[in-house]
Amino acid sequence: MPLPDSSGRRLLGRLREYMAGGGTTQDRLDRTVRLIAEETRSDVCSCYVMRAGEVLELFATEGLSQEAVHLTRLRVGEGLIGEIAARARPLNAPNAWDHPSFAYRPETGEDVYASLMGVPMIRGGQVIGVLAVQNRDRRPYQDIEVEALETVAMVLAELLAGTELVSRDELAPVAGNAVLPFRMEGLCLNSGAVLGTAIYHRPKVHIERLICEDPDAELQRLREALQALRRSIDELIRTHVDLSGDYREILEAYRMFADDAGWVSRISDAIRSGLTAEAAVRRVDDDMKVRMAQANDPYIRERLHDLEDLANRLLLHLTGHSPTSAQGELPDDAVLICRSLGPAELLDYPRGTVRGVLMEEGAPTMHAVIVARALDIPVIGRLEGVFTRIAPFDTLALDADNAQVFVRPSDDVRDTFLHSLATRQARQQAYLAERDLPFETRDGAPVTIMMNAGLLMDMGHLEDTGAMGVGLYRTELPFMTRPSLPDVATQTLLYQKILKQAGDRPVVFRTLDVGGDKLLPYLGDDGEDNPAMGWRSIRITLDRPAVLRAQVRALLRASAGRDLQLMFPMIADVAEFEQARRVVDAEVAREQSRGGALPSSVCVGTMLEVPALLYQFPVLLRVADFVSVGSNDLLQFLFATDRGNPRVSGRYDPLSVPVLRLLRDVREQCDAAGRPVTVCGEMAGHPLEAMALIGLGYRRLSMAAQGIGPVKQMLRSMDSGIVTNYVRTLIDRDAPNPRRALSAFARDHDITVT
Repeated sequence: MPLPDSSGRRLLGRLREYMAGGGTTQDRLDRTVRLIAEETRSDVCSCYVMRAGEVLELFATEGLSQEAVHLTRLRVGEGLIGEIAARARPLNAPNAWDHPSFAYRPETGEDVYASLMGVPMIRGGQVIGVLAVQNRDRRPYQDIEVEALETVAMVLAELLAGTELVSRDELAPVAGNAVLPFRMEGLCLNSGAVLGTAIYHRPKVHIERLICEDPDAELQRLREALQALRRSIDELIRTHVDLSGDYREILEAYRMFADDAGWVSRISDAIRSGLTAEAAVRRVDDDMKVRMAQANDPYIRERLHDLEDLANRLLLHLTGHSPTSAQGELPDDAVLICRSLGPAELLDYPRGTVRGVLMEEGAPTMHAVIVARALDIPVIGRLEGVFTRIAPFDTLALDADNAQVFVRPSDDVRDTFLHSLATRQARQQAYLAERDLPFETRDGAPVTIMMNAGLLMDMGHLEDTGAMGVGLYRTELPFMTRPSLPDVATQTLLYQKILKQAGDRPVVFRTLDVGGDKLLPYLGDDGEDNPAMGWRSIRITLDRPAVLRAQVRALLRASAGRDLQLMFPMIADVAEFEQARRVVDAEVAREQSRGGALPSSVCVGTMLEVPALLYQFPVLLRVADFVSVGSNDLLQFLFATDRGNPRVSGRYDPLSVPVLRLLRDVREQCDAAGRPVTVCGEMAGHPLEAMALIGLGYRRLSMAAQGIGPVKQMLRSMDSGIVTNYVRTLIDRDAPNPRRALSAFARDHDITVT
């Protein structure tokens, strides 16, 4: 069956004519399978189409019994055809009968056929059918034959998309939507609230020509479009120079994908097989969408989103459009409805017109979400069925703080939402008015309130909030936005920028905390059954000491002449802390021997996240300079409860008596040893929880920027002595519901906790 290029292009040309010809869809499919069997010299060619309920129905065949057409059905995953659909990958079976997935269907009359080769028909990242050929003799199909059938299947999928057999929901506006208001819930990716108008993001680029007559001319068109694509990204980088260095680094990493030799090579190979440049881009893009759906690694999934965005941009250049012209006229309160977003796509819209984003997919660390934070655009992700439930120009009340959106809200809901927005704005103004007031309780007890940060763009909130410094700087996010490990010089420059923006405020750097749900492909990943408790955080950097040494070296150089505070994550044993501290000591000695400028002081602390460390506390406090309580992981491990799993995340309460007693004991031991202790998890950023922490004796809290205003307002409305006595009472008498009791206490004593 090997097809030379000329024969392959002839097959594609004839296929186009057959599908464009007259007759019903069934007539055209019957002619098509006969043509493919003839041109590929196969004894059988069969086309299976995906029907409702994930069932593959034999729709047309040349070589099998015609009585089996519309009778033979296979579930996805059943038989070789079902296996192809389930894996969305080709299958090459020299002896189909011996394959473990083979399922015999006597009505087809396939008894005399030994070998089978099949490929998925993919459209919009979804498998819409399977195309298969069979032969009497046992034979392995060559790679060139598999590729030829994949190309034919791609064209057939595009042509089938225009028939009644394949749903075009993704292209058509929502029809028949109920006009009643309703609510959807998802995942908050960036906080905020807005009332706006639904707009579908990025209409799909329609491809007019699928088959090329001159591959060399198509390759030249591809080269020109790639040059235009790269120039447009460079222009985005220049245009948005006002955004922070983190965002520029994301765009520059995105720009590198446009030079990815493997991506360009796959598109070029598809052109050489007989496709136009547009069709080749679409084929490679569809293949990547399938891979993305199967990838477990969130980093890989997010990078594939970047490549999908590049593919769509490349198609726009090939068809003579620009990203902005494809958007059309926009209202000035647009809420984008999308499956996902590439890192540069938000910048295609005029600044200020996009007020919110709703995603069918999405993750907190994806590049587009990081960009949305820089632009202060609220984002909700994981909204299943967002395209089928929200129509263009629907009115939306987006409440990202609570991860919910009200679709076509009633007048009452709309009025309530507008009132909430006004209250929210007034509250923000009140926080701003109190920014320069001291962080102290009503009875004069000072409390150090710090900010958590993870990107350079976060540092601007120090001024906005009046925070006294950065109590937790997560250093891993810049590592995650790069295709390779940043070197010492790159890290040094970044840390210098952070410290410069901090001014005379302290910054506590947490060393690289990756693994779990924050994977770096260049460090390797063998897959783990329980990654949250696997090879992550300090365990990785102790096993890869060169990574830790490079980061410590960069922090030392960046902190020359000022205090350096760094801490290690996920320490479970004092020996781990001592081993990591020896790395710091070795790097200090190295810089001294080289005559390098050193920090004026170096303080080395640890996160308290693993409960086992509680039973080594006296020893730990002799070697650690300070402790930061990471309440998120500590409580997750304490209660054996995955805080990211909505089924169980609400089963424990940070304000339960066991947690309050644990935190009291930690604070008392730190005070006795003269070691500063900070709570820097989510618990610190909620006013009621922060009130309880102050009642337990904590005087150092670090939280996300948006929590500082509410916590400060609570702090200045409370009397620390009265709260301390009440919290002690709750712990001593085993109160059944401390949260309810603390809420009532705050209400009775006019403490602002909302």
